[in-house]
Amino acid sequence: MAEKTYSGPELPEQIKNLGGHLRLIVLGAVAFVLAFTSFFTVDPEEVGLVMRFGEFTRTADPGLNFKIPLAEEVQIVPVERQLKLEFGYRTTSSGVRSTYQKEGYRDESLMLTGDLNLADVEWVVQYRVEDPYKFLFKVRNPDQTLRDISEAAIRQIVGDRTVNEVLTVGRAEVANQGQMLIQAICDEYETGIKVEQLVLQDVNPPERVKPSFNEVNEAQQQRETLINEAKSAYNRVIPRARGQAEETIQKAEGYAVNRVNRALGEVARFNDLYGEYMKAPEVTKQRLYLETLEEILPKIGNKVVTDQEGNSVLPLLQMQMNGSGTPGRPLQQAGSGSESNTNNSGNN
Repeated sequence: MAEKTYSGPELPEQIKNLGGHLRLIVLGAVAFVLAFTSFFTVDPEEVGLVMRFGEFTRTADPGLNFKIPLAEEVQIVPVERQLKLEFGYRTTSSGVRSTYQKEGYRDESLMLTGDLNLADVEWVVQYRVEDPYKFLFKVRNPDQTLRDISEAAIRQIVGDRTVNEVLTVGRAEVANQGQMLIQAICDEYETGIKVEQLVLQDVNPPERVKPSFNEVNEAQQQRETLINEAKSAYNRVIPRARGQAEETIQKAEGYAVNRVNRALGEVARFNDLYGEYMKAPEVTKQRLYLETLEEILPKIGNKVVTDQEGNSVLPLLQMQMNGSGTPGRPLQQAGSGSESNTNNSGNN
């Protein structure tokens, strides 16, 4: 049986063919990688910054975009998404029941107030990238820069206030001034960041002195309650007293006007009567006498007629009242004595 022997010229040809296949595979892989890396996608809330050999060239809008492989690089920046930085705690899981971790972050929130007390202030800075070019190229590590700016601004504002202001009535003012100060520093540093909101999550005294602070707050609340109750009683009593005083004054003024007018009327009546008297004294005197008797006699039950000396007293004289309420004619007594006595009383 003849044995097969190796022929020298056949082996280099096989190796040559194998090398050609390998080159094709490598070239195809390289072409695929280049084609795959030439396209990139930008989400609707993002923007892409294209850099060619490290230099910024253009901005890529949301959608599918092309870049030169190996020569251009893209950095995606969220410009429509609201970002946040947390101070004094970190959110470990968000949802219906979010969980937080505070251990290890107390140094961020523990700060000194203006009256040399300590306060544990936890806050959140919510921001948005307004200028992506400045955000990437004007400041190195903009997130850490914003964190340092926020912490410095809040410490400055809290350090200008007492601990009671920070814990109670001054929280809203601290948040507003903190937002404006952080935004001013960000604009000065050209960070390209827009601070949309600063929220004080929790402001508490340190754990060791928290019971004492709670007692002080309760006392202040009780004081405010008593002040409000006193103001309520004041607003309820004082206006009523003022109304009663005004009513009394008006009644007195009305009474005074009434008395003055009545006195003026009596004076005018007396003057008119005096004028008539001066014209005819006897007639006026007789008329006044009769009018006076007409006014007085109906009010007397029993009438007795006498003369000037009290003599010739007549028997009981009944003045009968007619139906109209005016005195009727007297019952005449027999004899001339009655007539003379009546004349005598008339002369009186």
